Amino acid sequence: LIIDIRRPDEWAKTGIAEYAVPIDMRNDAFLVRLAAVRASDSQPVAVICARGVRSARLTRRLEAAGIAPIVDIPEGMLGSPSGPGWLKRGLPVSQVN
Repeated sequence: LIIDIRRPDEWAKTGIAEYAVPIDMRNDAFLVRLAAVRASDSQPVAVICARGVRSARLTRRLEAAGIAPIVDIPEGMLGSPSGPGWLKRGLPVSQVN
């Protein structure tokens, strides 16, 4: 399960990783929405943002809250020192409705 934690305006500009679920990390109901889309408490969750900064921070917060397994996608959608990013790698994207 991939969760795109960016803002709606960011989703609109680039699309999201194909099959990802967009949940803005600033949403007060973030954890409720995450629980609703997760198949089980043991399903791995990967989080992606633009450049890996927010996803790294949120990964630590989720782990501290006892939510696991969590995987950070450090390249993000746009690239970072970790790599070129989802878009430049040519990985599939879809538009948010």
